[in-house]
Amino acid sequence: MSDTTMREYLAEHPKMAGALFTLLMLLSQAGSAAAANSSSYVGP
Repeated sequence: MSDTTMREYLAEHPKMAGALFTLLMLLSQAGSAAAANSSSYVGP
């Protein structure tokens, strides 16, 4: 999908822009939490 097509789509559907932003924020936080969780290894 080209930039202009995405821009036009989001201009016609402003709620989708908010939904995409929220999804990206949740994914970025989940990625950070997963990376932090896997690096904390407690062993003998």
